[in-house]
Amino acid sequence: MPEIVELLASPVHRFEGRPADGPAPAPPGGDLVDRVEIRAGLGIVGDRYFGHPAHRDAAVTVIAREWLPPGVGLTQVRRNVLVTGIAVDDLVGEVFSLDSGSGPVRLAATRRANPCAWLDHTIGPGARKELRGHGGVRCRPLDDGTLRVGPVEVSIGAG
Repeated sequence: MPEIVELLASPVHRFEGRPADGPAPAPPGGDLVDRVEIRAGLGIVGDRYFGHPAHRDAAVTVIAREWLPPGVGLTQVRRNVLVTGIAVDDLVGEVFSLDSGSGPVRLAATRRANPCAWLDHTIGPGARKELRGHGGVRCRPLDDGTLRVGPVEVSIGAG
């Protein structure tokens, strides 16, 4: 069964400046959470991109664990939702829903989330190149709702 493995809602930008200088410190309490509240058209409550007009079509990012090296998670790739059992990179242009027990949350996968140079520093040399085409998707949230870590029901074409 598909699963939400990790969730990230970070109030701060950690990948700013030059990658060689390393990421900014994590906020108190860290970035990883057990659940996130999503608002239609706005994003994840408490996340650094929540409500920013320039990011509304990319307010929630989803990536598949299957493409990440062992031990790598959301703190290294800076996506919001890490899943397993879902062909995330095939969802561009689709509306899909995730239901982790509190009702479905529809997301419109607007475009790929291309890997950046930071990944060569947070994961290791060559990570950016290895993740090309598998960096996940950027999504516009279409519903208010809650996502939780754990089993998730997926519906594709939920528009």
